[in-house]
Amino acid sequence: MELQLNGKVALVTGSTQGIGRAIAETLARSGAGGLLITGREKVRGDAVAAELSQLGTPTIFVAADLADPATPALLAQACIDRFGRIDALVNAAGLTDRASFLDADLDDWASLFAVNARAPFFLMQAAIADMKKRGQGGAIVNILSINAHCGSPELAVYSASKGALATLTKNAANAHRFDRIRVNGINVGWTDTPAERAMQADTLGNGPGWLDAANASQPFGRLFSTSDIANLAVFLLSDAAGPMTGTLVDQEQWVIGANR
Repeated sequence: MELQLNGKVALVTGSTQGIGRAIAETLARSGAGGLLITGREKVRGDAVAAELSQLGTPTIFVAADLADPATPALLAQACIDRFGRIDALVNAAGLTDRASFLDADLDDWASLFAVNARAPFFLMQAAIADMKKRGQGGAIVNILSINAHCGSPELAVYSASKGALATLTKNAANAHRFDRIRVNGINVGWTDTPAERAMQADTLGNGPGWLDAANASQPFGRLFSTSDIANLAVFLLSDAAGPMTGTLVDQEQWVIGANR
């Protein structure tokens, strides 16, 4: 099945690397009419925007930190100023800092919820307002985590922030279904991303061999790739998903609820 975006304009956060970058590229290859990508590193962001523009989709990069409360409104307005509208929103940016019940502090709670829950909420608010104003519907995909179901001990605060966004996903879908605005989420399983490589090899001290060991531990012999996530995200944004809304897809190779 060939997915087509038919000229739709999309705003994608966390889109200069990893899952967000893969989603932005898949959108460009699927006929998006315009893309706003964002991240904190300007040089890398400008380079990605240039690459995506070469695929035929006009792309702009806006350097921004989602920890800043003013950022969501600024990003939405930049997209509207450049392209005239927001047809699709992907909240792909997220922090994965470790923080358990025994070692989490107020800074962990504040930073994780600011980026993983507060920023997506206000980006959805701005996108939904534009979609309602134009009366042509729209689609939102939130990149969540399989950890939203519970999460490992060291991911207590991270898991809570993703659980909050999961509830907000359903709430937005329910509130705006008659506006024909579809809101869905993906509970992403363990995925091989640049950020995860740095976290596992360096921050957690597992060394360069961590990926081979991680791949070998999985039922299908590998972690998810960013393109796996991107393909599902773009399907959910496209008309191929039909009126599907309020759905949280467990994109995982372990069956949730089964006894391993």
